[in-house]
Amino acid sequence: MSVKLVKKGDSYFPSAEFKKKAWLKDASVYKESPLKFWEKQAKKLFWFKKWRKVFSHQPPYFKWFVNGKTNITSSIFEENALGFSRIKNKVALIWEPESLEEKPRIITYYELFKKVNRFANALKKMGVKKGDKVGIYLPMIPEAMIAMLACARIGAIHAVVFSAFSPTALKLRLQDTQTKVLITADGYFRKGKVINLKQNADKGIKGTNVKKIVVVERAKNQISMKKNRDYFWHDLTEKESDFCQPAIMDAEDLLFILYTSGSTGRPKGTVQACGGYAVQAYATAKYIFDLKEDDIFWSTADVGWVTGHTYSCYGPLLNGTTFIIFEGLPSWPQPDRWAQTIEKYGATIFYTAPTAIRMFIKTLGSLSRYKFDSLRIISSVGEPIDDSSWNWFFKEVGKGKCSLVDTWWQTETGGIIMTSLPGIGPFKPCFTGLPFPGVKVDILNDKGKSLPPDKEGNLVILPPFNPGLLRGVYKNPKKYAQTYWSQFGPKVYFTSDTAYKDKKGLIRIVGRSDDVIKVAGHRLTTGELEDAINQLKNITESAVIGIPDKIKGEAPIAFIISHAKKSLTALQAEVSAQVRKEIGPIASLKNVYLVADLPKTRSGKIMRRILRKLFSGEDLGDLSTLANAESVEAIRKIIKTQK
Repeated sequence: MSVKLVKKGDSYFPSAEFKKKAWLKDASVYKESPLKFWEKQAKKLFWFKKWRKVFSHQPPYFKWFVNGKTNITSSIFEENALGFSRIKNKVALIWEPESLEEKPRIITYYELFKKVNRFANALKKMGVKKGDKVGIYLPMIPEAMIAMLACARIGAIHAVVFSAFSPTALKLRLQDTQTKVLITADGYFRKGKVINLKQNADKGIKGTNVKKIVVVERAKNQISMKKNRDYFWHDLTEKESDFCQPAIMDAEDLLFILYTSGSTGRPKGTVQACGGYAVQAYATAKYIFDLKEDDIFWSTADVGWVTGHTYSCYGPLLNGTTFIIFEGLPSWPQPDRWAQTIEKYGATIFYTAPTAIRMFIKTLGSLSRYKFDSLRIISSVGEPIDDSSWNWFFKEVGKGKCSLVDTWWQTETGGIIMTSLPGIGPFKPCFTGLPFPGVKVDILNDKGKSLPPDKEGNLVILPPFNPGLLRGVYKNPKKYAQTYWSQFGPKVYFTSDTAYKDKKGLIRIVGRSDDVIKVAGHRLTTGELEDAINQLKNITESAVIGIPDKIKGEAPIAFIISHAKKSLTALQAEVSAQVRKEIGPIASLKNVYLVADLPKTRSGKIMRRILRKLFSGEDLGDLSTLANAESVEAIRKIIKTQK
């Protein structure tokens, strides 16, 4: 694409050239009945037996494609929507290793099909049956996707654990699922160093039901292999058949369990159903990224997260798309490695997180030396994107010609449910967009009343929901009901996010509902406070929390990261003045702390609850899921010093 987007007021719209070729280009699609929309999408996939009823609801539980029989791998391979004979020799996966000296791996759809079948047969010989749980603890290598698909092929339920999680975090998940087989690797590369993953796996299985470990040789580092328990992947698969009969799965059978990470207690195991998830993964990937046969799609998300499940594996493959798997950090060994990768493979769609975008801004600034001629869609995921990051991404990476598709969804929703469609728009800085066709949402006050435009409230999903919405919390129905269906009744799904819509209906996510600060009766969200602070050139990143205040009820506290050569006093004054200027005196900060890093999950989300607990004195909970647990103690010391 070479045509610039059209700007109207504060929003951008796709060019006539882009719109002409887009899958969805008419806004009338938003008026279509949800049940009709999703049934139409379901008909494009493979079913052993058609459903008896599209949707069934017994609050807080529901079903999609009732009594339908399917297998997601049959829709990827034998009965792909494009026709498997057409994509058989097409590249499915391009694996880009961390080392620039190592050769990439190119895997066609037919080669992928054979690899999946071989490993599926190997799992069956190990005693894995339909309904069994299989743990996957792998880095971003093709075997991670192959393992997921092999499990789905035989009806086993996969539970992927992010490879950078600690042995403790792995153990919690293995214990909860009572997994008997774990798939891992000897090691993997991170910034040129070998991480001994097998060693972590050996520690993580202690006190669990794991009886067998399958090990992929990746780094060829020295590891311990226990006889009759540990087996190398290549030894198990080299003599297996290229075909494994797909298991016939009911639409509501479990496809996978994926755990959310939190700062308190045990993580929640969200469960996804075979039929609804497949339909949503297929449709959202196709229409939100406008996938065409010649597209090369790169999502930087690891398969350890739901974005990696849906848009680094199932969604692209269901659409017969070529997908890039990237092993290392997109900023290593040079800060523009990600940009080099886009141009190296001619990526047409680039999907990444605001955290990564801010890192690109910090380390690179201008990208005038890159043309990014191949790109036609750029997209954001993981957290609300601030105004400056949106504009930089749009201008420096998209060059003003790419649809910038911001996306909102959760682990629990299974796939994107809110965005601006690339062939329709509009694309407005900081605004995610409209609910995806077939999805109904609303913004309610605390009493459950629908709010008018520009009024912040609680974002909820209304029936018939989306087909990929979680079916429960694994082995914990009470947690499922309390967390998602108690605030506004069992017929309304509570997202725990705060949002508002503009007069055109575009929705902006401003933060988690537990990140609302009530100052002297006024509701302020951490999102709007942080957005104001992040506009300052001297601020790299910020986090705001509320702490108890005898007079105001709560008072906002800011944590900032800045590399400016200014005194702490000067920075504090600058940040405080900015907040008063952008929001008003009611938002005056009680204190500003200068820190080196902010506690984040591996997906880049700032853990504000942990920051609050540093003031309340509460137990911090399990920190093993943090990407930078050491930052917590460093911040604790700073708080004590600056008090």
